[in-house]
Amino acid sequence: MILNQIFTSQRSGNHAPTRAHRTDFQRDFDRIIFSSAFRRLQNKTQVFPLPGSVFVHNRLTHSLEVSSVGRSLGSVAGEFIVDKYKNELTDDALDFYQHNLSNVIAAACLCHDVGNPAFGHSGEDAIASYFERNESDLKSLFSEKEWADLINFEGNANAIRTLTHQQTGKDVGGTQLTYTTLASIAKYPCEAVARTKGILHRKKFGFFQNEKETFLDIAHAVKMTSESEDPVIFRRHPFVWLVEAADDICYNIIDMEDAHRLGIISTDVTQELFLELIKSENRDIQKVTQKLSEISNANERISYLRAKVINALINKATELYKFNFEKILEGNLDKALLEIFLNENPSLKEIERFSIEHIYGHRSVVEIENAGYNVMYELLDHFIPPVIKNPSERKSYDKKALQLIPQQFCYENGSLYQKTLGVIDFVSGMTDNFATDLYRKIKGIEIGMTV
Repeated sequence: MILNQIFTSQRSGNHAPTRAHRTDFQRDFDRIIFSSAFRRLQNKTQVFPLPGSVFVHNRLTHSLEVSSVGRSLGSVAGEFIVDKYKNELTDDALDFYQHNLSNVIAAACLCHDVGNPAFGHSGEDAIASYFERNESDLKSLFSEKEWADLINFEGNANAIRTLTHQQTGKDVGGTQLTYTTLASIAKYPCEAVARTKGILHRKKFGFFQNEKETFLDIAHAVKMTSESEDPVIFRRHPFVWLVEAADDICYNIIDMEDAHRLGIISTDVTQELFLELIKSENRDIQKVTQKLSEISNANERISYLRAKVINALINKATELYKFNFEKILEGNLDKALLEIFLNENPSLKEIERFSIEHIYGHRSVVEIENAGYNVMYELLDHFIPPVIKNPSERKSYDKKALQLIPQQFCYENGSLYQKTLGVIDFVSGMTDNFATDLYRKIKGIEIGMTV
């Protein structure tokens, strides 16, 4: 049975499973926690930039909360699979679904954003548009598939690279996670030239050409269904839906809580939106309103409702996962779990509409998106031209620019594509503050010695 074959302890870098008091999937979680790529998320914008004394979410706190929700989803899904298929599962599979699926989903949720650059989606846009806007000078230097990677830069694909790529001077296999965890973050398991709007698993892409063989190893090890060999396209792994649902649950709701803490939306409006969603899914609304009447602090009231909303959405996501499980196993489900619910629930649809208009369109958010775009674009413009030049043709200012790139991102013996990816690794890995500081220094806006 396929459920016996879609998980493995095999790791990137061909590291063999080890016997220890932690399972291989628990070790994935711990490796991510201690990785530098994960730590850098603490200073990468989630939605609201550098709010001063008011604490709101960054990419790291968002990822921790997504991981918490994901663990719950994985636990319920594991119980469901064991109950429904226990007579068909091997002993290893029974143990995995009972005790380790929740660890896999938690670990995958923890690292789902590690490939995202500074300044949110505007950072992604800046990297992609840099190559688009310089097409006449750069396109001829790359193959068609390499060029597609660059002009469609994608944080999801960059996550696979961040977690598996061997940087100069470092160990093979990157973070050396299990293929099971890596497959669980592959929302778009295809190469860039296969991107197709309107098809969920091909809306974006999941790996760069440089990591194509690594991704094929992952896909084959966990028995992902192949849709095409050229271009490479797979159907989603069954665990991806749980990771995606955890992410969707958190950002749909917690961005509202952050906006309330910042005074962008009022307590009354936030409370009304949350209560309407709870009413639509919770028959015991009287207990919720009674508890709410006992809390006078505005932030605490919204925090309580946020918790109830998240619980309702977890229950709904698991219900939809179970109902659609056969389609998921076959690779035939064409909508995300929260998208299915969104289409049938006016309350969640209203939260999405309100968020787009009043939160994501708020002036402070738009300002940081504009600033972030310019910072990231200018950093690439400082490093890409010298790195693609033949070393013998580099001027002194080219060499000075390249001296700023740490050695682990330098691939002087590689192709132009690999050298370019090295620069992108450096720039996309920067935190908001580091990118801003470096931009100010190389532009001469701030001059001084930094040790």
